[in-house]
Amino acid sequence: MDRTNGYIKGKDPRPADFQHLVNRFRKVQPVSLNGSSASGTKISKSALARTQSGLAPYSGTWEGPQVTHLLRRALFGIKRSELASFKNLSPTAAVDLLLTPATTPDPPINYYNNPGEGVIDPFADFGESWINAPYANEYEGRRIVSLKSWLIGNILSQEASLHEKLILFWHNLLATQSWGIFISKASYQYFDMLRRNAFGNFKTLIRELTLDPAMLIYLNGTQNNKEAPDENYARELQELFCIGKGPNAAFTEGDVQAAARVLTGWIINWNQVNEEGPVSSLFWSDIHDTSDKQFSEFYGNRVISGRSGSAGAEELDELLDMIIDNQETALYICRRLYQFFVYSEVDEDAEQNVIVPLADILRANNYEVLPVLEALLKSEHFFDERHYGALIKNPVDHLLGLWRSLEVQSPDPANLVLQDAIHRSMLWNMANKGLEIADPPSVSGWPAYYQAPGFDKAWITTDTISSRAITSDSLVYWGFWVYQGMQIPADLLEFVEGFTAPADPNLLLADLSELLFGTSLATNELDQLKTILLSGQREDYYWSNAWYDYENNPGNGEYKLVVENRLKSLFQRVFQRGEFHLM
Repeated sequence: MDRTNGYIKGKDPRPADFQHLVNRFRKVQPVSLNGSSASGTKISKSALARTQSGLAPYSGTWEGPQVTHLLRRALFGIKRSELASFKNLSPTAAVDLLLTPATTPDPPINYYNNPGEGVIDPFADFGESWINAPYANEYEGRRIVSLKSWLIGNILSQEASLHEKLILFWHNLLATQSWGIFISKASYQYFDMLRRNAFGNFKTLIRELTLDPAMLIYLNGTQNNKEAPDENYARELQELFCIGKGPNAAFTEGDVQAAARVLTGWIINWNQVNEEGPVSSLFWSDIHDTSDKQFSEFYGNRVISGRSGSAGAEELDELLDMIIDNQETALYICRRLYQFFVYSEVDEDAEQNVIVPLADILRANNYEVLPVLEALLKSEHFFDERHYGALIKNPVDHLLGLWRSLEVQSPDPANLVLQDAIHRSMLWNMANKGLEIADPPSVSGWPAYYQAPGFDKAWITTDTISSRAITSDSLVYWGFWVYQGMQIPADLLEFVEGFTAPADPNLLLADLSELLFGTSLATNELDQLKTILLSGQREDYYWSNAWYDYENNPGNGEYKLVVENRLKSLFQRVFQRGEFHLM
């Protein structure tokens, strides 16, 4: 499949002033990937201790910038209550809490029945889940949108856990496309599989992925047979999911062909697609290639002996063990974790002092991911100030993070049909900005997470930067558009009232900067924003008096309007500042 991103081949389509924004606020400069790797797959405890020296535990200051840096990377947006709560923890306790798996959400529900449009899903009543319903072509699209709405709802209601961010990480790395598969319950099972394994064992995750019905359909595994071996999954298993394409990823075309022959015979149970209940995979020995499979020097010239009958299924585990035990797999997975949670590019220092020891930790723990995440997020390297504000927010972080941070509420939270409509509007809003949940553009995921040299700059184009401004302006002034006659604005007055000293423009702006920017602005930058609250005047009391007039006269519409209009102008400017688009 194509792995190019067309915009880097021609004229850069980003706004002329956006590079200035990146240069100013993005602290880390891009450098080339060294690609060095550790030798061997087994290390002694003393050697492990030495290699971990590049991941020394963080022991520095634990204040606003450090807390917001951690939370912005771990969550989608930060609520004021989350910031206050995490400030009262130690760095170690904060990471431990974030690495606690979240509660499993209830499955997606049918809220799409609409008799007026003639839409009545006969296999899933209104208010009931469709995840075990038989395939029905006329309703699959509705169910897929319901799945996407559910994923958005899970993010908006996320607990103080890395879980939702990890699901997006794994979905991007081990990508499928729900529209391409077009079997809704298979796509639901895929995301359920990612949720179960998000903090778990990479070997288990890859095995479940290989036999996942959605993946078997997406990369043609279910069509792979001895008469016509399909190399699609065998290639991506190595090139995208495990080994990568680094300078030391020396697997060959012969390795791809041999792996494809190993994987012949694994198909989905098509009868279950059309029946009530989940979809599973099975091994059909009649179409399995029983010959020996020879691999290259990259895999130690390994030969996987062909097996017949039900024993042919055993070849799968031998293949996966061979690939995962290759030293490049641990390095690749750790690089991808680093690029997602720390910085888009891995320089030579990070490769040797962070990636290599992380890979050693991964191998020493039999590919359990949790110890790697713990070492990375508790490290001095993660909290290096150069990484603060070093990533551009993706559309999910931008929209859903903004929604969470402002604590925007539905006008009728008990109306689950309205909640679903809100989520669907968010879905298309983010899709227009380059990220449609559950449908990355290719098996490679979103280009912002792999395409050099642009990486996360791909989120910003002339079109998307304008679209982001329209979205935030809408929330501030007239409301986020859900459907005709339903716009939901942020309640800025209620939001500001929750700060410690809303009448003091200096303290208010300091609190806003910490929560929404994750950093303190320079005095002249704060003064520019304060001018809005002061209506162009010079003295702080122009805001303080206006606020006290509003606060002491709750029924006075004129006082309320004065304060509200100034806040709208302020927040419009805040959300258009470069810092707000970085994390």
